[in-house]
Amino acid sequence: MRLTRPALLLLLLGCVLMFFALGNHHLQGSTESRVAGIAMQMHLSQDWVTPSLLNEPFLEKPPLSLWLDATAIQLSGGQLFAVRLASAIAGLCSIMLLFTMLRRFGRPTAMAWTAAAMLATMGSFWANARQVGEDSLLTLGVSMALLAFYQASRQPRFAAGSWLLFAAGIAIATLSKGVFGLALPGVVIFTYLLCDSLINKRFAVNDWLRPALMTLVGLIPLLIWLCVLYQRGGLQAVSEVILTNSIGRFSGSFVEAGHYEPFYYYLRKLPESFLPWNLLTFLGLWHFRKQLRSNPYLLFFCVWLLAQYLMLNIASSKRAVYLMSLTPAAAVIAAEYAGVVLQWLRKKSQDSAIAKFLSDYHRSLAIALLAGVVTTYLIAAAVWAPRADRSESFQPVAAQVISLQASGKHIALLQPDERLGAVVFYSQQLPHTLNSAAELQAFLAESPDNIAVIDKTEVPGVALKVLDTVSVGRHHFYFVTLAPASED
Repeated sequence: MRLTRPALLLLLLGCVLMFFALGNHHLQGSTESRVAGIAMQMHLSQDWVTPSLLNEPFLEKPPLSLWLDATAIQLSGGQLFAVRLASAIAGLCSIMLLFTMLRRFGRPTAMAWTAAAMLATMGSFWANARQVGEDSLLTLGVSMALLAFYQASRQPRFAAGSWLLFAAGIAIATLSKGVFGLALPGVVIFTYLLCDSLINKRFAVNDWLRPALMTLVGLIPLLIWLCVLYQRGGLQAVSEVILTNSIGRFSGSFVEAGHYEPFYYYLRKLPESFLPWNLLTFLGLWHFRKQLRSNPYLLFFCVWLLAQYLMLNIASSKRAVYLMSLTPAAAVIAAEYAGVVLQWLRKKSQDSAIAKFLSDYHRSLAIALLAGVVTTYLIAAAVWAPRADRSESFQPVAAQVISLQASGKHIALLQPDERLGAVVFYSQQLPHTLNSAAELQAFLAESPDNIAVIDKTEVPGVALKVLDTVSVGRHHFYFVTLAPASED
């Protein structure tokens, strides 16, 4: 990509949105606490093969995001912004990738820039790209694979560069989310090729064979990690990654994963999924429906959005963040429909003063709207995000642990919740965990300086004295020691 003036402006916009005040608030919610805790434990233990959370193997997802987060921790000394850096960089790359590929598809610079800017300012994309987790990397991988596939499918011959980009996207997506990272681009490619075959009434074997073969190439990094994991943890560890956590989440057999919602869950989330450009996206889908047979470009992006949406509805495990991989397609449809609206305004400008004003000053109005959206996000990052610490951050629990350790106390966590991954991150120490009431009794009886952290006030068979309580939202954590004999 040549760094033209539009590209530089887009890069500046993306950097501001992705990196501004990235580390000004603590880890929030269970996802950030969990992922940051795993990354810190990986850094401390130097075990880069088997991710662990609170001393237990955590094999729900492959470790690409954890490798990047742990590396950032190692380079930064455990700063807050470091564990969000991989997601933010992936978000920026997704923005620039969309712009670059749309230009290669032959779309005008203004249209490509508008689509990329809409992606950057789409609420769900912006928020998730600034959080600790693997979803931003997943979106980048899926976008790379799908955009490279479409570019390659437009070429009469084998386009080596596009197919290598496709394989790299598959590698990133599968190393981020396992089988799910393969299913998201796979369902789009299958549906698009099926529609293309039906529309053109032909079946070209190479059109199906090439993405299948290059997918195998893209799976090589994941297979290498699975082989090393097999040497460490055997078949059970590999099956937990592939069958239990990936296929099990889809089918509903992995009940421990949670996130189970009714089939209409995403229908409820759809109105807010692509804000503030959702109206343009939905109207665009309706407007372009009659052009899909004759316009492969529009067909591809509509299939991208609709095929993934339908697949996510079928899956048992549902979360709003899973819709992030749809945002590039939604941004393109919104930008293309905005162009249609502009053309309509120009035609109406001869008969309508309002249409003429909107048409003549559309660039200034668009800049003002974009500036307003960006300003809102920057205020949210600088002001609202830190305020959410009071109800979302588990840093106070970690702070109390660190304070007690500094005074000579020994702290253990009883059957800790994943949210206590924050304790590992902030303390930068491998945790001492307890798995049963008997272990709790033995630990507390060893020394009066031993204190346990539990999430309930009573443990059957153990007389406890609550020394302190730390509450975060509706979650309560109790610092306990053994009760004196007189209180038993």
